[in-house]
Amino acid sequence: MSRTVLILCTGNSCRSQMAEAIVNHDLGPAVRALSAGTRPQPKVADGAIEALQRGGFATEGLHPKDVGAVMHESIDLVVTVCDNARESCPVFPRPIPAVHMPFHDPHGEPLESFLKVRDEIRSRLVPELRQRLGLSVVD
Repeated sequence: MSRTVLILCTGNSCRSQMAEAIVNHDLGPAVRALSAGTRPQPKVADGAIEALQRGGFATEGLHPKDVGAVMHESIDLVVTVCDNARESCPVFPRPIPAVHMPFHDPHGEPLESFLKVRDEIRSRLVPELRQRLGLSVVD
């Protein structure tokens, strides 16, 4: 049975997009990741796309979406990835289990910042989702 995780951020152009691609790569098909934002940017940041491609992650179809576009989905867990020190994180409007796991926002920074955030998302978020969703390492 596949579980659906929504990764929520403000702009849906960097961290949440990278997290969506990484989770789908590492935990699919047991987990289906979606991402959305409360104020989506016009496009996914070039640095996010390049960091994902350098890591061997699929980027086809990644595009910023408003949270309203995913409201009809059956979501098992919401993950907010905003850095509260610099921005306010959105709250999902339905009562769904949620976890706040902030990551640095690399928007406008050199590619090295995107690579660092990509690796941090993979090393922190993937194990957290495995644990929260009760997935074994071989799922």
